Amino acid sequence: MVIDGILYHVDTIGEGFPLLLLHGFTGDSTTWKPFFSQWSQTRKIILVDIIGHGKSASPTDVQRYDIVSVANDMKQILEQLEIEKADVLGYSMGGRLALSFALLFPEYVNKLLLESSSPGLETDEERESRKIQDEKLGNLIEANGIERFVDYWENIPLFSTQKNLPLHKQLEIRQQRLQNSVTGLKNSLVGMGTGSQPSWWDKLQELEAETLLLTGELDQKFCLIAEKMVKRMKRAEWKNIKSCGHAIHVEQPEKFGTMVSEFLSNL
Repeated sequence: MVIDGILYHVDTIGEGFPLLLLHGFTGDSTTWKPFFSQWSQTRKIILVDIIGHGKSASPTDVQRYDIVSVANDMKQILEQLEIEKADVLGYSMGGRLALSFALLFPEYVNKLLLESSSPGLETDEERESRKIQDEKLGNLIEANGIERFVDYWENIPLFSTQKNLPLHKQLEIRQQRLQNSVTGLKNSLVGMGTGSQPSWWDKLQELEAETLLLTGELDQKFCLIAEKMVKRMKRAEWKNIKSCGHAIHVEQPEKFGTMVSEFLSNL
């Protein structure tokens, strides 16, 4: 599907009320594969490789990765699919995109599910500091290549709990990450990183969609963020999953799948 000159890889599976799924940084839409059979029984699942990832294009223009611009791309994808309203689930970077989409285009969102996500950084100083970090990391990807970057990324503290996954699962995640491009990952970090996006903290109270915040109890940073978020939101609940880190859908897939299904089925 071509949106404003950018090729997006989009798949749909199943029939029913639409559910848009948005993956995290270095991921792609295959991250949701374990849930296809469960969710597609009652849902039309919309799978998007976010710009710079998977089989979608990785343009050289970093401005094209701006989260507001990408949220507008999601709106156009739904329009091309003739979908007027959807439930939206996003993980980490995809959660920031899902939240941005829900705030910018609330008429398109029924329910919102945010896994290990945030509304961005509150202060200009925090955003500036993060931008500098992300640019440095982007330059490292460019200098050292994808494999060296994935070696580094697998070993950051955020993903330490994934070392407990079966080896075949760790290798599967690694192989998927290696499919990404240098340009796509660098520009995603710089153009769509937490430092580059607007802060949505002061907009959270405007969100009308019923929202589920999911965190893993071992991911302390995002637990603190969710605790602050839920206090500012009108229709949000927060669930903290035991013995789990940042990627709940990877570390506790059965529990995650059930929680999502239950939240979506509640009227």
